[in-house]
Amino acid sequence: MKLNKIEALKRCALEGDKFGTFLVFNSVNLTYFAGFQGAAALSVTQSEEPILYVSSVNYEQAKTEVKDFTIELLKSGDKLMEKMAKRSAPSKKIAVDSLPIESWRVLATAIGGEERLEPAGNIIRSLRMVKDHQELELIREACNLANLGMKVASENIHSGMKEREIAAEVEYAMRKNGSDGTSFDTIIASGPSSAFPHGSCGNRTIRDGDFVIVDLGATYQFYRSDMTRTFVAGNPTEKQKKIYETVKLANQEAFETIKPNVSAAKVDMAARRIIESEGFGEFFVHSLGHGVGLEIHEAPVLGPDSKDVLARGNTITDEPGIYLPGYGGVRIEDTVLVTEESAEKLTKRFYTLTDAS
Repeated sequence: MKLNKIEALKRCALEGDKFGTFLVFNSVNLTYFAGFQGAAALSVTQSEEPILYVSSVNYEQAKTEVKDFTIELLKSGDKLMEKMAKRSAPSKKIAVDSLPIESWRVLATAIGGEERLEPAGNIIRSLRMVKDHQELELIREACNLANLGMKVASENIHSGMKEREIAAEVEYAMRKNGSDGTSFDTIIASGPSSAFPHGSCGNRTIRDGDFVIVDLGATYQFYRSDMTRTFVAGNPTEKQKKIYETVKLANQEAFETIKPNVSAAKVDMAARRIIESEGFGEFFVHSLGHGVGLEIHEAPVLGPDSKDVLARGNTITDEPGIYLPGYGGVRIEDTVLVTEESAEKLTKRFYTLTDAS
């Protein structure tokens, strides 16, 4: 898998006459190419084995875990940019994924002039948008763990439970069954705080009649999942049922719109139209979704102003919501795979307010 990704980068960036070297510094991009966390940088040229630069604290681990790369030790006092400049292909321009401005200036000096450098992070963005078979298997497992976590959450939602207690049960269950950790801080937002799209997880005690938004995700071998369901502690009111059914329909309408070559903005609009038609348009206050992979928020973006177009192999979220200040909110979210002709939900359970069976 790792070498396939390097070969893809070479095809996209190094086969023409423009770039002779691609330098990678972003920590997530380094994990993408090397399957290893803890490297400082990566240098890729067309003809040589890729060079992974690693400090002494991670050097022995990198030699053990990373194959088909040259592992270059960064000793105390070594100047990374100068070492990389010496190993770069001469005469051609150098592509760089991302660097802070001060580091960019240091690299420019080491390389002999800023005119030799060019930001090229969008090349890697495009590669990471389309997941290969192995990546999809890891994301599927992360989604299976999220499904399990949601089951545990639903079983613990009742009057008298604290938000933090539910989060603890969820995270323990996912860890016990193979998760490497959570994709993000688990959200259990109840009552009025469920009206905050990024509501967190506090010490509030759930009360009868509360909306409870559960937003969770698991990581598995670096890859992530994202899933949200909304429940009611006790018996839902007619108003709660209407809000919930509107969001559920919006989620399904968006899902049925997802397929290759469809604009991300069109998918967002499919959900937004449903919510607007029921009079809740002003309370859907965020974009429909985002890509999921090594990061919980990555390309493509599914929003009204997005320029992205969906492609087979994208893994994205479908997460419409309605948030009524002072009252409560509903969000339903799935991690979805764009398939050859349509889409597949990788998170699949509990489209119900009260019954998790």
